Amino acid sequence: MKLSEIKEILATLDHVDFQLENGTFVPEHFHVTEVGQITKKFIDCGGVIRQEKVVNFQLWNADDYEHRLKPGKLLHIINLSEEKLGIEDGEIEVEYQSSTIGKYDLDFNGKTFVLKNKTTACLAQDACGIPSEKPKINISALPVSGTSCCTPGSGCC
Repeated sequence: MKLSEIKEILATLDHVDFQLENGTFVPEHFHVTEVGQITKKFIDCGGVIRQEKVVNFQLWNADDYEHRLKPGKLLHIINLSEEKLGIEDGEIEVEYQSSTIGKYDLDFNGKTFVLKNKTTACLAQDACGIPSEKPKINISALPVSGTSCCTPGSGCC
């Protein structure tokens, strides 16, 4: 989800809820403690220099049970970050802590913002020699010799 999309959605909501992909809700008393833009410059295992930019939201489970983040307040924080930090309209990545700090993509199911699990991947599969899929062997096409090579005493084991 891009920053412009969450702004459009927030303008239509009465309350803000976040939910993990497994169905667990982020407690109602969460706070958005950071909105920023993260630039990552790196080299992949194939030697290609790459750069990624994401808009980062950090959710924090506060012990402040008296306050709830309203859509207008989050929209104000986003607008302020765009104005003061020059944040671009990029994809949103959400940091949220369960047993450790996790990074999630963001989606919306029509009612709730959903923290989607992220995965790692090799960006240079063509250069690192790891096949994307194991080659398949057609066993029925192997020559048949009357005896299996793996019979007892055949010496294959």
